[in-house]
Amino acid sequence: MRAGDVTATLEDALAASGCASATVTHRPRLLTDNGSSYISGDLATWLDQEGIDHVRGAPNHPQTQGKIERWHQTLKNRILLENYYLPGALEEAIAAFVEHYNHQRYHESLGNLTPADVYFGRAETILSQRKEIKAKTIEMRRLLHRQPAA
Repeated sequence: MRAGDVTATLEDALAASGCASATVTHRPRLLTDNGSSYISGDLATWLDQEGIDHVRGAPNHPQTQGKIERWHQTLKNRILLENYYLPGALEEAIAAFVEHYNHQRYHESLGNLTPADVYFGRAETILSQRKEIKAKTIEMRRLLHRQPAA
């Protein structure tokens, strides 16, 4: 990758997130390793213009990027289960994985919500609904337990 590839990707991410048009308390930070595209002066200049802080992980310490490394491992484990013979089949499989990961797969670290639920602000509503359902279920079980055996 070159610095231009990184800046194009970051521009796409900022546009998709709506960060450029929303009022945010702080601009996003970019956490990267020390690859040549990330230590270039062109990228540093672009990040300064955008007001984005750049944090680099310690050399030879991949744990700093542990979350994305774990995501890559999960992606590879799923994708490598199949053989892809047709043009575009691998891209379709990756897109399907990303869709599943973000919109269907519950994440324990997010309170058993999907990343999309959290990103789009549905988390509190879903958690309160679950709390109500749990309370009703417990009450129903108590009533059934108190009933005399027939």
